[in-house]
Amino acid sequence: MPQEHAAPHTDWNSGALLARICSQVLAVAEADVRKLRHDPLELLTRMVQPMLWLLIFGEVFAQTHAIPTGSIGYLEFIAPGILAQSVLFVAIFYGVSVIWERDVGILHKYLVSPVPRAGLVLGRALSSGVRGLSQGVVIYLLALALGVRMRLGLDAIGLVVLTVMLGSAIFSTFSLIAACVVKTRERFMGIGQVLTMPLFFASNAIYPLSMMPSWLRAIARANPLTYQVDALRTLMIQGGTSNFGLGVDYGVQLLALAALTLIATKLYPTIVN
Repeated sequence: MPQEHAAPHTDWNSGALLARICSQVLAVAEADVRKLRHDPLELLTRMVQPMLWLLIFGEVFAQTHAIPTGSIGYLEFIAPGILAQSVLFVAIFYGVSVIWERDVGILHKYLVSPVPRAGLVLGRALSSGVRGLSQGVVIYLLALALGVRMRLGLDAIGLVVLTVMLGSAIFSTFSLIAACVVKTRERFMGIGQVLTMPLFFASNAIYPLSMMPSWLRAIARANPLTYQVDALRTLMIQGGTSNFGLGVDYGVQLLALAALTLIATKLYPTIVN
């Protein structure tokens, strides 16, 4: 008889643990998003960079016809890349807020929670994803104003939202790992600057993989940003096609997120030392 009741008891414990993890993820995400709501100026300042890339860089290179983009124009080619870039730039500096929370004592309160550390890491990733969505709104409105042929179906937009949140989760978790390693805001800002440009330029965000030398193409194929851009280009642009297939795009990104989450979960408690 005891064996008959063992499985339901285990199932109940597993369900309770999952519910606690989900609750912790949502609580951490909600706290971070609330900070953004009280600081609308942060959203406005983040709009400047993607606007400059599309209005200046995109328009100039569209006129030169120097970059082969197949059946779509250069503005259509670059718009998804600029969205991915904006998400990257927002997410990669996310770790500095964790260092600040440690300095003022907020992080200690999170870490005394009995919920597994993976819940805290995923909560950070979710809140970063929500922040990244604001960049998507800006890019969509600006691209439409510039005459870019966008896909506006609900299914396409829904998948774009998923892709933006997934990409933001990847790079914010990467940022969290960097914050756990360097542990000071000054060092982290330097590391963030070093990381963003190689990730951005070693991707297909502003030029196709076919233009790259073989060594850079190999690096780009190992870069999660390449697969995020590939998915966004397929989903956002009329006539946009995927080089790898959406299954590969999402598979690589999910694998990257899982690996980074495992590493961040191990390192997260060490940031307070």
